[in-house]
Amino acid sequence: MLTTLRIKNLALVEDLTLELQSGYNVITGETGAGKSIILGAINLVLGERADRSLIRSGAESCSVEAVFDVKNLRAPLKDWLQESGLEACEEYQLVVKRTFTATGTNRQFINGSPTTLAMLSSLGEWLVDMHGPHDHQSLLHPAKQLAILDAFGRLEDERKAFGELVHRRAGLEAAKAALVVDEKTYAQQIDLLRFQVQEIIAARLQPGEDALVEQEFLRASNAAKLLQLSQDAMGALSESDDSLLMQSGAIGRLLAELQRVDAGAAHLTELHAQAGEMLRDLQAELSRYADKVELDPARFAELEERLNLLHSLKRKYGGSITEVIAFGEEAQQKLASLESRDAELLRINAEMQKLDGEILVAGKKLSSARKKVIAPLAKAVSRQLEDLGFKQGRFDIQQEADMAGLAPGENRIDTQRPRLSAAGFDVVEFQFAPNLGEPAKALRAIASSGEMARVMLALKTVLAAEDEIPVLVFDEVDANIGGETANVVGQKMRQIAAKRQVLCITHLPQVAASADAHYVVTKLVKNGRTISEITRLDNKFRITELARMLGGQSDAARKHAEALLRQTG
Repeated sequence: MLTTLRIKNLALVEDLTLELQSGYNVITGETGAGKSIILGAINLVLGERADRSLIRSGAESCSVEAVFDVKNLRAPLKDWLQESGLEACEEYQLVVKRTFTATGTNRQFINGSPTTLAMLSSLGEWLVDMHGPHDHQSLLHPAKQLAILDAFGRLEDERKAFGELVHRRAGLEAAKAALVVDEKTYAQQIDLLRFQVQEIIAARLQPGEDALVEQEFLRASNAAKLLQLSQDAMGALSESDDSLLMQSGAIGRLLAELQRVDAGAAHLTELHAQAGEMLRDLQAELSRYADKVELDPARFAELEERLNLLHSLKRKYGGSITEVIAFGEEAQQKLASLESRDAELLRINAEMQKLDGEILVAGKKLSSARKKVIAPLAKAVSRQLEDLGFKQGRFDIQQEADMAGLAPGENRIDTQRPRLSAAGFDVVEFQFAPNLGEPAKALRAIASSGEMARVMLALKTVLAAEDEIPVLVFDEVDANIGGETANVVGQKMRQIAAKRQVLCITHLPQVAASADAHYVVTKLVKNGRTISEITRLDNKFRITELARMLGGQSDAARKHAEALLRQTG
């Protein structure tokens, strides 16, 4: 649910924080007070294009920040954040922020991490569904309508099983396409793979070999210098007249004399003996090191050649010897597959033929199941629409088979036709006829925002248990209605809000009276500037606002407002 919305320097809003409640939230206010700014802010934080003219006069930038409680969100948000390189939610709080400046600079953040507008928009599809003049209406898309039909009929498992079959077939298609090439290309591929495999096999590579060869090559290239340094060190240690070992012997004789005079100096003699032993160990190690240093031009050339080969292979096939080895193994597999192309094609074709039969059976079964669901869903939505004032209205669902990928008139898949959809063979279109005698039109073709909003409300009422989007925003849901229908709209809102958080902007007191939380937007002048503010109303001021919506503050209007609140509980 949306818990907090903060808006700064947007249109008439200077700095506004809206704390929303679970259930049904309603926003009211005089025309022009700034109610639409709330919707505009939500759209902006969901990734809609920013209009620089909306920045408050005198301000350099505008920002909108929304906080969502995602504890019960069904969408795979945690994995999506991790895969996108974004910070995880803390205590199930998702923070989304959008800023833009008068110079056109846009910045957006998810949990404090910079992100793109596209990612913000994708995230918004999981969080908020808006119904009204601002088109953020996922229910208008045919793919979403098909998903709704499947959710209503509880056909998700059948749909998933069909999608897995199509995914397997796509893998076979890709494997087949790699094998089915013209003879010239086939010969070129065979030659290239054989060369690559032979080159890598001939190199007899060992993982980590390059580091060892580089180290040995470095020693070989500096062999003369290493030998000279080690010999100079041995000379200073033991071979010159003033060598360390010669001086150590003299020091030892002095310490022995010192010990004869003072027995308490015995520990000095012991330390000298230890130092002498360490010098002799160093002498031995230097001698062994010098013996290993070889001035061997042939070995140096051999190492140089090997190192050049390793570098060449890494440039061609991978950044490390391990990657080159893996490339060679993969090339061997491809080569074996191409060399046995005819047998492999027979195997793939047989497997595809078997899979095509499974796809056809599963697709027809899914289509048949959907056909059985259409009438109950259409009837349920039509019944809701009747309550919402469309006494003679009719809601229909048209189902057509999308046979793309199927050979015409045959029970087989046609590889020359477009790719199969993982959702099945069907395309559905939600249709609505508001008046008796009129033909039903596609939902996306409805011109009246009021009609659209009420159809969406009817659908949402029926699908409240199945819909996964947690926040529903309604604007102009009360357009061109009144009286008893307005009461029903309020009841529907409350009914949906039992399952989802609802935010509704309305001009009708009957719709507002049903809300769990009531906010009013007001316009006032502060420091010579007009600003919009929003306030949550307690019961006393709620009666005052409902009375205003009913026409004034007369005793009759206030009593009517009180009655509406009692009626809605």
